[in-house]
Amino acid sequence: MSRIEDLEALDLAVYGATWCPDCRRLEAWLAEHGVAHHKVDIETEPGAAEKLEAETGKRAIPFVLVDGKRWVRGYHKELPQRLDGDLLVEELLAARS
Repeated sequence: MSRIEDLEALDLAVYGATWCPDCRRLEAWLAEHGVAHHKVDIETEPGAAEKLEAETGKRAIPFVLVDGKRWVRGYHKELPQRLDGDLLVEELLAARS
């Protein structure tokens, strides 16, 4: 069982772009569950794409920066639906500082 309410204690920065379907899927899930976060558009925010790539070694999006310290993938490429809310909550909570 996910603990969505426990996410309230986290500072979540979602790195993504408007053209990204996985980003839209993550944003919709966060909005549906009332999870507070702020968006970082890698297309418009100077240095955002470079920071993401430098710190994760990836160019894929979305990624979530938890408490400004640890990165969590905002999608599950191995799953047909590409996002599992319960798994995401577990991953975000595990990344707590």
